[in-house]
Amino acid sequence: MTEPRPTVLVIEDQPEIRQFLRSSLGAEGYRIVESPNARRGTIDAGMHKPDLAIVDLGLPDFDGVEVIRRIREWSHIPIIVLSARIQERSKIDALDAGADDYITKPFGVGELLARVRVALRHATRSASGSKVIILGPTAVDLEKRRATRDGNEIRLTPIELKLLTCLAQHLDMVVTHRQLLREVWGPSHEEQTHYLRIYMRQLREKLETDPVQPKHLLTETGVGYRLVADEG
Repeated sequence: MTEPRPTVLVIEDQPEIRQFLRSSLGAEGYRIVESPNARRGTIDAGMHKPDLAIVDLGLPDFDGVEVIRRIREWSHIPIIVLSARIQERSKIDALDAGADDYITKPFGVGELLARVRVALRHATRSASGSKVIILGPTAVDLEKRRATRDGNEIRLTPIELKLLTCLAQHLDMVVTHRQLLREVWGPSHEEQTHYLRIYMRQLREKLETDPVQPKHLLTETGVGYRLVADEG
């Protein structure tokens, strides 16, 4: 029996971008639902129950961030934001509102398809409840709250574990500075970004093969951090 094709909801007001997304994603076997504005998009999200949504921030009727908030009231589907470079603040607001990732315009087919695959893989992994994350020679067991490298235990502080767990809960996705600070240190520390720099440096020194050129604990400049695991 053939597996159903994943459905992607595209909420975008520019016809040429919708056409680009329709042809690019359709060629890879995705089923596409198109919405030309925010109001239609929120309705289509409820009607079609997509597996993933792509949301433009600059919609004509109301802001894409509000679309994300409305979808997040009832759904945990992956949401990828489309943003222009001048929308840096809105991009961060969108991630804080519940978006999982973003693509900056202009973008190519390769980047688009890679982000979609990662988002859908993350959703599948979350549903399966996998608790062990592989980072090169390092394995992190979130359930047992321990990390090992080549079988040898790595000592992590309680704060390092909380930070790593927060990133792992959003594996392959961008987590903003504000979200990390709120979840690890509490709402009163949302502006203390120097905390993150210190602890991310410590985590890289403990978990990365080359802390200077990390492959797993990645910085998203001006936005936050992303934890990228190996397949397995």
